[in-house]
Amino acid sequence: MPHTATGTATETRTGETSPDSVPRRRWWSRWPDWAGYLAVVWSALYGAAALYWSLGGDAYPFEKVRNDRSSGSLLEPSRAAVVAPALAVFCALGVAAGILMLKNRGTGRFRTALLAYGWTAGIALTFLIPDYSLLGLLVFSPVLLVFAFTGVPGPQDMGDILYWHRGNLMIVFLGGLLWIAATLAHQRRTNGSCAHCGRAPHGGGAGNDPARLRTWGTRAVYLAVLSTLPYDITRIAWYFGWPLGITDAFLKEMQDTPNMLEMGLGLGVLSTLGSLLMHGLVARWGEVWPRWVWFKKGRTIHPATAVIPATVIAVVLVPAGVMAVRAFEAASWGITGPAILWVVWGAALGAATYLYHLRRRGQCRSCARQ
Repeated sequence: MPHTATGTATETRTGETSPDSVPRRRWWSRWPDWAGYLAVVWSALYGAAALYWSLGGDAYPFEKVRNDRSSGSLLEPSRAAVVAPALAVFCALGVAAGILMLKNRGTGRFRTALLAYGWTAGIALTFLIPDYSLLGLLVFSPVLLVFAFTGVPGPQDMGDILYWHRGNLMIVFLGGLLWIAATLAHQRRTNGSCAHCGRAPHGGGAGNDPARLRTWGTRAVYLAVLSTLPYDITRIAWYFGWPLGITDAFLKEMQDTPNMLEMGLGLGVLSTLGSLLMHGLVARWGEVWPRWVWFKKGRTIHPATAVIPATVIAVVLVPAGVMAVRAFEAASWGITGPAILWVVWGAALGAATYLYHLRRRGQCRSCARQ
């Protein structure tokens, strides 16, 4: 008679796992298996593009352009003759490092070097090189979806919003996410942990204590909420005519620009609502649908319902905050000063989301560990 071996698979008399007994896993849950391959492909393709730019090819994405088509990237403006060869070498190293990771090569210092490259590539491509564009596109995505069918009001078109300099930063950002995933999977595999969930063979202890996880999650949420307040307060103050952190002339300019103050107020209110929603990561209504969601009230909330959007927001906040650091001017601190705290907001929200995930995750389908 067949018997259950791990709770997730059934063995036949020959000792082999029956394919019909293994639960199907969605493609995204197999990210440790494909992230490394995609990171290598990304590095090869972007490295080829960088080589093309270094040889004088067109469309170098970090060159100086007119202000309405520029980005706030760390690499802009720069000369292709200087930066493009460095990018090509960087990507070539990525191809080599990624292949070695896929082969599970590397121990001791060699493993450390591979992980150092992977984490450096992931952090730089995800958080340092991009600008606020990703956050802006996320916030205005409903409007942009409408514009895709109706056209952009006024003399602009979609090309004035989604141009190559911004598109390139999205490609760079995607490469960073792939490298973070690939490096995390390799790190887990080479230290004996489960590549999917990160649990060690003999896990447990205080790190899995729900009360402790909730306590630290609550602290992270409070820090995230506090970091949103300066942005909310300044935008609301401008709407009511108080030039907090800006000059009177700049306030007058915004007042004379149609819908400018209303847009700022809307963003401030949206930020405030976001800070309220963050409490769901530590409150009961973040685990069980509350009564005001009448069509699902009382049902258990799937962890991914909170983890996925919170993670996306946390990740795009950080590069926007880093860009604000580079653009800061003390004379008009209200413009970019509050946005610097988006780095804190993103990091704290990311921590709170991860702690929520740890508290609510169940048995791993890959290693069967609790």
